[in-house]
Amino acid sequence: MSVPPHADFTTWATFEIKKCDVHKLDEAPAAQVVLTRDEGLQYYSTMQTIRCLELKAGQLFNQRIIRGGCHLYNGQEACAVGIEAAINLTDHLITAYRCHGFTYTRGGSLKKILAELAGRAAGISKGRGGSMHMYTKTFYGGNGIVGSQVPLGAGLALACKYQNKSELSVCVYGDGAANQGQVFETFNMAALWKLPVIFVCENNRFAKGTPMERASASTDFYKRGDFIPGLRVDGMDILCVREATRFAADHCKSGKGPILLELQTYRFAGHFEGDAHLSYRSQEEVDEVRRDRDPISILRDHMLSSNMTSVEELEGIDVGIIKDVEEAAEFAVTSPEPPLEELCNHVFCNNPPLEMRGTNPWTKLKSSS
Repeated sequence: MSVPPHADFTTWATFEIKKCDVHKLDEAPAAQVVLTRDEGLQYYSTMQTIRCLELKAGQLFNQRIIRGGCHLYNGQEACAVGIEAAINLTDHLITAYRCHGFTYTRGGSLKKILAELAGRAAGISKGRGGSMHMYTKTFYGGNGIVGSQVPLGAGLALACKYQNKSELSVCVYGDGAANQGQVFETFNMAALWKLPVIFVCENNRFAKGTPMERASASTDFYKRGDFIPGLRVDGMDILCVREATRFAADHCKSGKGPILLELQTYRFAGHFEGDAHLSYRSQEEVDEVRRDRDPISILRDHMLSSNMTSVEELEGIDVGIIKDVEEAAEFAVTSPEPPLEELCNHVFCNNPPLEMRGTNPWTKLKSSS
């Protein structure tokens, strides 16, 4: 069947989306939103690229080409793509170790991401960071310590305010990290100083292997900021995420200070590759979410039901994405590893010892008694 010419497609459509739950807000994001055909195709392509990237990463992990920790983003694509649709690349973003999707949306290439996962010199962090530590100009990782990115994200917002820039910081963490003490300390400072930061809790329901109900006395993560306003959002619908993030960005850039988004999402894979995730959730649960709440399928259905695209056009996009990912994987596996002589470069021990009161951290002290 031939694909109809573009002139036959609807150029834009209006959709009713799920309303956000609000905390300490007099207004809420719109529940009726407009999606253009060009936007829809871009969102679909980006989400599908992340999905294919992660599936390929899982395959390379099983082939032992990718080693160590590998945290995949399957199922959570609407979070990253929805956030990016509402902010600028000049804004700043930091997240935890499930970072491959954001590395791509922040400008990282498929070749450099997969090469990094494979530990190759051509990787985006020169093969040194692996799954957890990837960076671009306005993307600050990929951070391995649970919750550590939250105070760093507030620091980025402080820099924006101090330098009087019309920019903001987006700080992404999970429902497990939401219980870290440093998160609450950061909330306090951000509220006191009215920092332009959007705190985003990607609530995928499991803190590693612990259901959120067993780890958190309160699972209303959007209220955790107390004096910081918050929104609870359907994180599986990219239009919900986009509208909530737009609302939050306007809030921050108007000088009102921080805001908190809880994105209710779900990861299809385990916490990490090799995780026995069916020991703490059932296959039936995973299959049900895949069937009824897949974020790519939700956007696909929106567009098809409004005649914004066709099955054939989307399949054509899929073919191109698969080709790009396969080429990136071939580049990654055939690229050389970093040379051995660079093993000790770019680490703290290369610097001269910091002397303080005639000693340094490596001095062997002796008792004089």
